[in-house]
Amino acid sequence: MFLSREELMALTARIQYSAQRKVLNMMGIEYRSRPDGSIVVLRTHVEQMFGGMATTRKSKSSEPNWGALNAPRT
Repeated sequence: MFLSREELMALTARIQYSAQRKVLNMMGIEYRSRPDGSIVVLRTHVEQMFGGMATTRKSKSSEPNWGALNAPRT
C-alpha cells in the first residue's frame, strides 16, 4: 500500500524528511506527512508515475450495456 522507508530513501536518494519532500515535489509525486514528520507515499501512485503495472481492481463500467437493447429475445 505505501512505500517502505527504504524504498522512499532509494526513490529520493535522501535520508532527511525535508530533503525527501523537496525531491518528491520536484518529481511531481504526491505524498502526505505524518505528525512525526515522516512521509507517506502510495505505491500505486509511484507505479503509475513511472509506468509500472499497478495491481488495481478492475472497476465495473458505469455505462449501460447498450448492445443489450438490440439483442434478440429468446
